[in-house]
Amino acid sequence: MKPICFCLLALLVAGVSFKTNAQAPRIPEASPTQTIIQDFGLGKVTVTYSRPSVKGRLIFGGINPYGQVWRTGANAATTINFSENVIIEGHNVPAGSYSLFTIPEKDMWTVILNKTVKQWGAYSYKKADDFLRFQVKPIYLDEKRETFTIQFANETTRSSDLYLVWDHTAIAIHLNTDDDAQITANIDELMKGNRKPYYFNAIQYYYENNKDMKKALGWALEAEKVEPKGPWFRLWEARIRLKMGDKDAAIAAAKEGIRLAKESNDDEYVRLNQAVLDQAGS
Repeated sequence: MKPICFCLLALLVAGVSFKTNAQAPRIPEASPTQTIIQDFGLGKVTVTYSRPSVKGRLIFGGINPYGQVWRTGANAATTINFSENVIIEGHNVPAGSYSLFTIPEKDMWTVILNKTVKQWGAYSYKKADDFLRFQVKPIYLDEKRETFTIQFANETTRSSDLYLVWDHTAIAIHLNTDDDAQITANIDELMKGNRKPYYFNAIQYYYENNKDMKKALGWALEAEKVEPKGPWFRLWEARIRLKMGDKDAAIAAAKEGIRLAKESNDDEYVRLNQAVLDQAGS
């Protein structure tokens, strides 16, 4: 009997354990939570917010009265975290987490970074805890956005736009990185060794940020020797030469890029090199 009793006891214990570890029943949130993460410079920007929907209501000037602090979403106040120092609309912001509040107005919005995070709504909001306030003009949208949306757009290696969009209204918040010196130092260090894995990113960063074009051109020419059949470095050579004002050399590089791209059936690089020719007026 002992083995049977032992087995029954084990099953009972397992059943209790199963019930203990099982998740409780859930009900979906009317305004579901979303977290978005954007790589930015050498760090990341993370936004967590809840997403209410219009549902036939008047939004700004209605359920969100003009002139009043809004949690910028639903439920808990929206939070934004910067893993590295950033510049927001020209203001230096240290790495860290902040609550993101706004004050909608018909012709101008106030955007607030508040030092107190994990607030429920704006009920306990204190202006004394603000780290930063600035103003941006709202954008009217012909197309309606039913659900409140926060999204990143227009990313470069050193800038991005953070959009808040709901109903027929949007605002754009401009972000810039504060790490050009560190990125340049990192590129210099990486290019001391095996350069092959880093040519593309180094050339692109120098080109997009108007840094030393002679150095970027030198890297492009070196990379062409490493990958002589690749059309991509011909493209960067063409772009750099055009930026430096040498149209003839830019046209020659772009034409060679098109030839190599056609040989490898790479329609994208045919198009990109052709765009340089068009820009050069060829």
